[in-house]
Amino acid sequence: MIGNKQTTRSRAIATYAAGALQRAYPPAVRQAAITALVDYIGVALGAVDEAPVRPVRQVVQQWAAHGNARIFLGPLTTPALAALVNATMAHAMDYDDAHQMGAGHISCPCWSTAIAVANEVGASEADTLAAFITGFEVMARLGGGGPPGVGRNLHRRGFHPTSVLGRIGAAVVASVLMHLDEHQIEYALGVAATTAGGLIGSFGTHAKPFHGGKAAMDGILAAQLAANGFESSTQLLELERGLLDAIIQDRKVEVPPLDFDARWEILRNGFKPYASCRATHASIQAARHLAPQLVGKHITRVVATVHPNAMVAAGKLTPRTPLECKFSITFCIALGLRGYRVVATDFTASTFENRALQELLPLMKVVVAPEQPQYEAHLDVYLDDGTHLHEDTAIVLGHAENPMSDADFRGKFEGLVEPVLGKEATAELYSLLNDFGQTGNFSKVMALLARDPRRLN
Repeated sequence: MIGNKQTTRSRAIATYAAGALQRAYPPAVRQAAITALVDYIGVALGAVDEAPVRPVRQVVQQWAAHGNARIFLGPLTTPALAALVNATMAHAMDYDDAHQMGAGHISCPCWSTAIAVANEVGASEADTLAAFITGFEVMARLGGGGPPGVGRNLHRRGFHPTSVLGRIGAAVVASVLMHLDEHQIEYALGVAATTAGGLIGSFGTHAKPFHGGKAAMDGILAAQLAANGFESSTQLLELERGLLDAIIQDRKVEVPPLDFDARWEILRNGFKPYASCRATHASIQAARHLAPQLVGKHITRVVATVHPNAMVAAGKLTPRTPLECKFSITFCIALGLRGYRVVATDFTASTFENRALQELLPLMKVVVAPEQPQYEAHLDVYLDDGTHLHEDTAIVLGHAENPMSDADFRGKFEGLVEPVLGKEATAELYSLLNDFGQTGNFSKVMALLARDPRRLN
């Protein structure tokens, strides 16, 4: 908490970040960071050839910048550019983790920054974990609060929390690994805040994953500028005349306190069993539970009852491309009802054109229930023989209160990485990542990510 009323929010964050490498982290917190790392690396590698990634990688390689940071399955470059590519990869399939209280996809900018800067400065495994955890805790608080809080308010006003707040989280991570002092961290926060942006209107295009990449890039740039004497406003994270006032101009928002001693937000992280917008998951889960009862049956009507955020983030009811389908609550429900697993390989041109899926879209009605939790959904399916089927999702799989199992995580990781690295290297990488705190494992992980085996002669 901010004990002194004269202490600004920026100074409170700077003080917290400056103490990151001396802080004791409970085993559960360190494990949560490692779980996030495993998931992050899996979704990033699985997206190496995704359409949003290729032009970003090509442009960065054309710039030919020098540095010691590794682009995953690519060359070395400067940390900001490595983080740009790697974070774009991590968010390209919309399969990465999401803070359940609304701060966005935190691992995407924060792990991308931690790995890139740690590569450059030669940081240890322990320091890299500490930097990531610190960035996560800051970003989660700045964007948390649930439906009335900051992140969900940004959503409703057309801004992407991962993009707006990811720059600040990334700036904190980079500042920790670069050993910036409190004054320098405040300036880095100011630079990060003044570059904030990212529009919900980009969802379903290449620009959404680029939001994560640019957030990581700008966070590193902010820290590097501050380290070299750049000065910025240290008032942009205050509640008046700062970033929030500029974006949420009616001030109708509940801003969470900076209660760094109250809880570990990383323990409330959420993970995705389905490769689509998180707002679709509760409905997908209900649909998949009904799917076995629908084989060979004729559906006449589907009614989905969802939280309002489902229509804000995934309201593309008539998607035009496979990528837009990830942000279509109706298409994702159709996938679930037809028995699809709703994994990365299910969002293809052939699936998009599947008549059995397309014919369901006009039969669907989406009902918004403002008082319904975001992790809940209700589905009613009506058949031509008069049968009415109903299914509820009480707490979506991947929520902290309904976590994915170890087998779920491993299956997701292997399904994404084996087509890229092969079975043996995937197993080795999975083992190294799960034991990331062991001295020497970071360099072994980076060695496995140095070259794309599919492109070796």
